[in-house]
Amino acid sequence: MRVVLQRVLSASVTIEKQVKSSIDNGVMILLGIEEADSQDDIEWLCRKIANMRIFPDEEGVMNRSLLDVEGEALVVSQFTLHASTKKGNRPSYIQAAKPDIAIPLYEAFVAEMQTHLDSEIKTGEFGADMQVSLVNDGPVTILIDTKNKE
Repeated sequence: MRVVLQRVLSASVTIEKQVKSSIDNGVMILLGIEEADSQDDIEWLCRKIANMRIFPDEEGVMNRSLLDVEGEALVVSQFTLHASTKKGNRPSYIQAAKPDIAIPLYEAFVAEMQTHLDSEIKTGEFGADMQVSLVNDGPVTILIDTKNKE
């Protein structure tokens, strides 16, 4: 499981010219799922995201977590995070999980994130053509892969 975690001042997902979800201060989570991912990966990753100290304290030092700032989260599925670019110029997505595996894991991820935060987890729509807008704060962008836990 891979995520691109971005600290944002605001973010939204639009589908067919309609805003589906939007947040203010918090994190945009672009989530890539592969077939080998499990509930253990979900639990580890959600705990890591909720507690990662990427928000500034009073001195401007990144010392506060999403929980500390009572921030919001917007989760968007993104199979392209598992793109292989080793051969040629056309990425291969063979490592990305197929929908029958990815959808339940995506839903489990959203549910697990909800257990960590007091605010409702906002989402995109799995498999939809989405337009994602955000104002990256900092900018702070962090890559996390559950295959690199240790």
